[in-house]
Amino acid sequence: MNMIRKNAKCCILLLLGILFLINPVLAAFNIIRPGETVFIGEQGLDITLAMEGDTQIGWWASGASIMDSSPTSGSVSVSNPTSFSISRGTNTGVWYHINPSDKANGTAFNVADPQLSIIVEDTTVNVDVTDKWVPTDDELRFRIDSNLVPISQRTGVTAVPISFPITIKVQSPDGAVYTSLISKSGTKSIVDYPVTTTPQYTDSIWGTSYRDTYPPGTYTIWAECNVNSMKDYYDVAGKTISRKVSLLNQDQNPLIANKGYVTNPSTQITLVPTTKIITIATTTAPTTLKTPPPTTAVPTVLPETTVETVMPTTSLPTPTPTKSPGFEASIVVVAMIIGVVFLFKKQ
Repeated sequence: MNMIRKNAKCCILLLLGILFLINPVLAAFNIIRPGETVFIGEQGLDITLAMEGDTQIGWWASGASIMDSSPTSGSVSVSNPTSFSISRGTNTGVWYHINPSDKANGTAFNVADPQLSIIVEDTTVNVDVTDKWVPTDDELRFRIDSNLVPISQRTGVTAVPISFPITIKVQSPDGAVYTSLISKSGTKSIVDYPVTTTPQYTDSIWGTSYRDTYPPGTYTIWAECNVNSMKDYYDVAGKTISRKVSLLNQDQNPLIANKGYVTNPSTQITLVPTTKIITIATTTAPTTLKTPPPTTAVPTVLPETTVETVMPTTSLPTPTPTKSPGFEASIVVVAMIIGVVFLFKKQ
């Protein structure tokens, strides 16, 4: 009986120890001290320390005289400083806690718009393969870029290492979402991955050579941050959720040959024939095609060339044959001689 009680006490002490280690870390994310950065979408923040006893906060536009004017958009009452939320549309920049006279009484916190993105890198060949393809058997890692690092820099965070959690989502071609990945170095969880800086590089935690676990096909990858329920309230791509990227895992380069595994249909290109069809209009009368004359030089026609008028061709009369000059006179002379000779003979 004593042994049972002793073991029970040990279990209770162990459980309390675990709760003591976990609870301060989780609670520290929502405890805000003066001047610390908070993000749009965060819920349940404890800003008691940041308020320093005041019950209102205010924001001034750039260039405004903070000490001599009231808040640009009016003061905001804080009815419950232990559970304060940063709503959508909240002005980014410094917010001040103000006294009853609407005058700034000190810095409460700084509001920022969250930013989050993820990149996939092939560590086997040291290439960025985001939205590209990767040969099966290569090792992969992730690069996380974010402005959320100030969450881990809040005064009360006691985690070792000092970090904040980002969950990496990897969706298989059949729609399943992995919570851990296998590589040559073993199995690594990708849920609440600790981020300490930006950019944050993971180890080579994804080995595509495990074909039974990671069959060829297109994978979808993204990252999420849900610290203080910020994703639940501010579910916007590029903010608390990164833009979703793709990765084609297969043996063959889809740009060279489509052999073996079928590539993602979205990467295929359909070639459309570029033959141009010419339609020839037909006429009612048949057209006689003539052989085109050989190409010859075309004489250049100078301006102001006199063009002769060609008269219509008419039948001309047949010309009367002409007699030689003196033909008739010769006949008369011959006749006179004959007549004279005839008279002499008669006498």
